[in-house]
Amino acid sequence: MSSGTGGEYWKDKALPSVFKHELLKRYLPQFGGMTGTQSHDKRVVYLDGYAGEGRYENGDPASAEIALRVASHFRARHGLTLERFFAEAQQKSFDRLNAVVAHYQASGVLAHAHRGEVDGVLDSVIRRAAREPLFLFLDPCGLSLPLDRLADVLARQRPQARPATELLMNFSMMAVWRLGGHVRSPKGNERSLQRFDAVCGGSWWREYFADAAAASARDGAAEDAIEAVAAEYARRLARRTGMQVQSVPVSHAPHKRAVYRLVFATRSPFGLWVFGDTVARARAEWWKTLELQEERNDPDALFSVASVLRPDPEAVEKEAIPVLAANLEALLRAGRPVKLVEHTLELFGSYFGQVTEPAARKAVKYLYKEGKTPTTGVGGDRTRVLVVQPPRL
Repeated sequence: MSSGTGGEYWKDKALPSVFKHELLKRYLPQFGGMTGTQSHDKRVVYLDGYAGEGRYENGDPASAEIALRVASHFRARHGLTLERFFAEAQQKSFDRLNAVVAHYQASGVLAHAHRGEVDGVLDSVIRRAAREPLFLFLDPCGLSLPLDRLADVLARQRPQARPATELLMNFSMMAVWRLGGHVRSPKGNERSLQRFDAVCGGSWWREYFADAAAASARDGAAEDAIEAVAAEYARRLARRTGMQVQSVPVSHAPHKRAVYRLVFATRSPFGLWVFGDTVARARAEWWKTLELQEERNDPDALFSVASVLRPDPEAVEKEAIPVLAANLEALLRAGRPVKLVEHTLELFGSYFGQVTEPAARKAVKYLYKEGKTPTTGVGGDRTRVLVVQPPRL
């Protein structure tokens, strides 16, 4: 169902892809590490359903090659097989993808490239992963799989917590914007609307744009409708699959409308924790790349837009720590020990995906200095598994 990509897309990596690929590069190794012990034969399965060419023309790795590199590293260092499946419908893109995959196959990586739509190989991949952890990456340039199909995979075929199943999916905000125009127009394409009905699991989304049309005099009504549709889609995905779902906006520039949201679904508290940390780190790389691009395009500029608009990471963390400490204090009021990883969203609150894991340990130390927990936050296990004790009476 992807609309495909133009020739310019594969010349160089755009900023949205910088964020997405940094997230993949950081998260996939941790997914393998977290779930490898759940595997029947030390194998973790990964499907990239809209793999594209695998590599940019300038030599930078795209999503497929990033996954192949992770697989190669894990095989060499950890003895864990990360089996990779890639689907690509366009012949030209598939030919280039297949060449990239063949290179890694020759070095011993277990990988398979399939010419065709993802829906044609999805069931066979699920069968291959019957007793193994499975990560699904769906990154179309247009519309993704219907919600009914996703729910069938995640709630019927893969309902268990172990071995793990996780999803990272591109939910196109530009497609929502475009199709919302069809709702508002008497000349709207009903066939296109019905395709998006399938993606959303019903025509419910149209009501947001009907309301936006009625409120057209108010600035930003359509933009509000797009965000509302994305939020409701995430809620419905969570409800139909029983998974924890989070989504993050991805844009071309600061303070610009998101071109898509990356929707993440997991049943693991560890997955949710690591995803939030990874989003914060990928966001930092997005800002760094933006600044480098601006310096390259205008080397004589006194300052870059990025340097002015980018939130200072240290300042954000300093602002976040007392908020996280207050959230933790509220959790401790129940009088029971709190294992941090089991309360990710309650702990981080609005700073989820904004600050990295170390901020949580600093929040514990902050609370200790306030005399509100006997847990010092010093030493011990990784922050995510730290158990914080309630104050002594």
